Amino acid sequence: MWITQKPDQNAPLDELQGRAVGLKFECNHCHTEVFTDLLGVPTPDPMADSLADTDQYEKEEVKCPGCGMVHTLEVDATFDGVKFKVSDVAPGSVSYQVAEPKG
Repeated sequence: MWITQKPDQNAPLDELQGRAVGLKFECNHCHTEVFTDLLGVPTPDPMADSLADTDQYEKEEVKCPGCGMVHTLEVDATFDGVKFKVSDVAPGSVSYQVAEPKG
């Protein structure tokens, strides 16, 4: 099930930390729907020296299959939740799906 991330709201950390997610979004350039490989959701660092240093992130790039534009993906994890950022897409157009554990 795809969940659309609201631009002003973080996804719940407790449901996502340590898991892998796939993202989908619409390329602003050619309007192709882009699906990513699975991305790991990092865990905030509880041993950091300050609250600002607890934030962790993963960064990747994906090429749009329609036009070849390269989008930068960032998964930011804080104790307030998880934010998925994709360059050059409209706010509210990023959705995520949690990968099912193998078992």
